[in-house]
Amino acid sequence: MSLYLDIYPPVPHPVTGKVTRWQFLELYTYRRPKTELEKRHNKETLELATHICANTQLEVQNRRFAYVPNSKLDSNFLLFFEALMNKRKGSTLENWKNAIVYFKDFAGEFVSFRQINETFCEEYADYLKQAPALGRWKRPIKRNTQVSYFVKFTYSLKQAFKKKYLYEDIAEMIDGISPAETHREFLFQDELQRLADTPCASEDIRRASLVAALTGLRFSDIKTLLWSEIRGAKGNYYIQFTQEKTKSADVLPVSDIAVALMGTRGNWDTPVFPNLTYSRVRYVLSDWIRAAKIEKKITFHCFRHTFATLQLARGTDIYVVSKMLGHKRIETTMIYVKIVDELKRNAANTVRLDISRLEIKDAA
Repeated sequence: MSLYLDIYPPVPHPVTGKVTRWQFLELYTYRRPKTELEKRHNKETLELATHICANTQLEVQNRRFAYVPNSKLDSNFLLFFEALMNKRKGSTLENWKNAIVYFKDFAGEFVSFRQINETFCEEYADYLKQAPALGRWKRPIKRNTQVSYFVKFTYSLKQAFKKKYLYEDIAEMIDGISPAETHREFLFQDELQRLADTPCASEDIRRASLVAALTGLRFSDIKTLLWSEIRGAKGNYYIQFTQEKTKSADVLPVSDIAVALMGTRGNWDTPVFPNLTYSRVRYVLSDWIRAAKIEKKITFHCFRHTFATLQLARGTDIYVVSKMLGHKRIETTMIYVKIVDELKRNAANTVRLDISRLEIKDAA
């Protein structure tokens, strides 16, 4: 006698994908057992079937039962990972390519979805933490690079779960790699003003840099900024755009000064800064900073740090600053709070007294 489960409501079959109520267990019992051996066989088989039934009921309740056909479980996760990479462009694409290189070095050219579990993910994280050196310059990768590569891996796992290549949302079960504390260079208000007053070899780069410091926009967003995205009127200007990094649609209020620095308004669909290239920015920026007698290593991204730090130092609410920067998590913005707190501590220690020269008496 063949045993099977009668499942209601019906679920997709693990192989065919068709909705079905029956799952044959390939377990058999004697219809009329005659010997003690046959009776014991029936008893143990029914106990096994009852155990399978209980587990299946839990899986159905957890919405995990038979949702992933074997054809998906046995397919190559790496191809799925690479397909997500191919949707990227620019510097983001290059970063994804590097992430794929390190994953291949760890796992090889073929990893089935069936192989991916918590242990696999933890071992990959441990591999990245060893800071392997695979790039052209054979330099060990830094901690925050490890974080970046692992985030892309876990993002791919989340997408695989959504598309029903995985039974479970494994990315939610594993620990990420903690980023290292980094020093974020920025300009004080007087330094920013001094830079603005200093001639620059490229007027486009000068204006774009100051706009970044006044808005917190990334280089990628400054470079792709169109005149059609500059909306409003004097005293109420705003930028309506899609962030290049996060692909989120945002509305960013901007000052009249920032809009004035953008120059004469061009055609609707033309870039605000048409001749901006990162290689030229790096070359020009270092000379400009030096000419302004600022002894800091300032990159274009430091203007974003400048915006965030000065906003918080002036008392702007952290949630407002977080929204203006386009951060998805308030924890990201908290980094700048630490900078401001450190500045306040340093400022508090600026005014000093030599109490050894003072006679201090107890109050009466």
